[in-house]
Amino acid sequence: IAKELLNGQHVVLVRSEDVVISGSLYRNKLKYATFKKKTMNSNPRHTGAIKHPRAPAKILWRTIRGMIPHKTARGGAALDRLKTFEGIPHPYDQKKRMVVPSCLSVLRLRPERRRCRLGDLSTEYGWKHGSLIERLEKQRKVKCEVYYKKKTAAKRAKADALKKVKLSADDSAILTKAGYA
Repeated sequence: IAKELLNGQHVVLVRSEDVVISGSLYRNKLKYATFKKKTMNSNPRHTGAIKHPRAPAKILWRTIRGMIPHKTARGGAALDRLKTFEGIPHPYDQKKRMVVPSCLSVLRLRPERRRCRLGDLSTEYGWKHGSLIERLEKQRKVKCEVYYKKKTAAKRAKADALKKVKLSADDSAILTKAGYA
């Protein structure tokens, strides 16, 4: 993803709560606890100096930021091309989505290795919107299923109508000349 951003692609990551992290939940909780302990060196009581995100989308965004030279103009522009979301919000639920095959946990992690979801880690550290996202995703899936059934019925009706149509030789010649055959 970082390489694509640096190459100039716009990337939108959806359902970041379902991202799989290698390592058990306990181990990742320990790693995140050490990250949370980090404070500003000159005055450790300044809590606003280092942000410790709890939302899965923000954690994923910051992880990708670590893979990009974000302090340069090129890296900053690359980060501006990245968007991360929990669930699939409105404009992106109607767009074609793709999975990056090289990032699948089935291909990256051996079967006996432990893994955990980013949403579970976030919930452990104070992210409170997991149930809301779950409910919204169920609603979205119902809407998508209705849309898909409607789309397949229309496609089937069009195929049936095309089978019933009888074209004369003149009409088919005109259509082939126009490029519709």
